[in-house]
Amino acid sequence: MVLRLIVSVLALLALSSCARPEPQGPVVLAASSLQEALDAVADRWAEQGHPRPALSFAGTPALARQAQAGAPADIILLADNQWMDILQAKGFLVAGTRRDLLGNRLVLITPKSTAATIAADSPVAALLALGEGRLAMADPDSVPAGRYGREALESLGLWDGVKDRIVPAENVRAALALVERGEAPLGLVYASDLAASSKVRLAAPIPDAAQPEIRYPVAMVSGSQHAEAQNFLAFLASPEASAIFAQYQFFPLAAP
Repeated sequence: MVLRLIVSVLALLALSSCARPEPQGPVVLAASSLQEALDAVADRWAEQGHPRPALSFAGTPALARQAQAGAPADIILLADNQWMDILQAKGFLVAGTRRDLLGNRLVLITPKSTAATIAADSPVAALLALGEGRLAMADPDSVPAGRYGREALESLGLWDGVKDRIVPAENVRAALALVERGEAPLGLVYASDLAASSKVRLAAPIPDAAQPEIRYPVAMVSGSQHAEAQNFLAFLASPEASAIFAQYQFFPLAAP
């Protein structure tokens, strides 16, 4: 009887030990275009013995609204400063933690299946003038990537000619998916999106003179109490993390 009791107690202890949850890293809300790059940075952080951050990806407007609604989060990394300005003005950020972390560039893409029909030196204007094909891009009225895209096309004097053929998507990854599936012959996305996909190719670069200033600001969210949040925020700007981001066509803006 005593032996059975001892065995039962040991079994319960073993089950309790197995059921104990693994420690969770800080919760990070991040723009959808960062998915592969930030996953790789989080993996590197975990390899160094830290609990892996919990990453949640969505379009910048959706993330900003989540933060304003009180979604549990420790760090927020957006694709433009306008939405971060709103969060800061309303007191949703920890003072002194905000910085511009990364930059990006815009590119014009096409499905790989149509690669043979596009000359390597085709200018943006010539491509956009081809037929009545649609141009996939993030919604220019609400999404940073779409707003950047509109600025670039306006700078090139091309917006009025294509605005009626735009296929607006809820975020830049949705625009990328439209091109990947062949539902749009052209897409205007970030260079990092092109690097992340094996189903599209570069149709034409956007000239330097027309490139908008694309900035990814990061900050701690007010109310964050995670012990690792400040450390992971600092790691995001480290040379090690910057090298990983560069592999995905982002370029660092913040000094460690």
